[in-house]
Amino acid sequence: MKPKDVYIHNSAEVSSKASVGKGTKIWNGVQIREGAIIGENCNIGKDVYIDKNVIIGNCVKIQNGVSIYDGVEIEDYVFLGPHMTFTNDLYPRSFNTEWRKIPTKVRYGASIGANATVVCGVTIGKYAMVGAGAVVTQDVPDHALAVGNPAKVIGYVCKCGQPIHYGECCKKCGEVFTGGNE
Repeated sequence: MKPKDVYIHNSAEVSSKASVGKGTKIWNGVQIREGAIIGENCNIGKDVYIDKNVIIGNCVKIQNGVSIYDGVEIEDYVFLGPHMTFTNDLYPRSFNTEWRKIPTKVRYGASIGANATVVCGVTIGKYAMVGAGAVVTQDVPDHALAVGNPAKVIGYVCKCGQPIHYGECCKKCGEVFTGGNE
């Protein structure tokens, strides 16, 4: 279902059985499959693939070349960097007809860097930040900064994205960081 105030580039393929929220922009070469739910005011970049039944919240920015597979749920205000990807099966084989989709969740305000891979079954916490090229194989706590392969938590970030330590006032926005779980 497409509201009148949605922009869909003429080269994009959006299923009539997908739901797209008002104010969303869908650019060149995007494919959105049946049952996908896209929130309001999202920006979906060139050559993005959104599989069936994916849920995407409001104000999500998805950069070029991102792949989001069945079983992924993305909350509001998430940033997905260029060419990052999600998986949805822990034991993939081309001949496996009994594969099992494993859910993955990206929580409010999180950011995932360019070319990162998020292996299914994890949760990326609120305001967490995953560095470019990281391979996420386990949960990332709220506000955590995770980098590497496999991704490891190396610190914490404020809501505004700047590095911060417990009990400190953010030098950019002034918020005091009192822990990773809100």
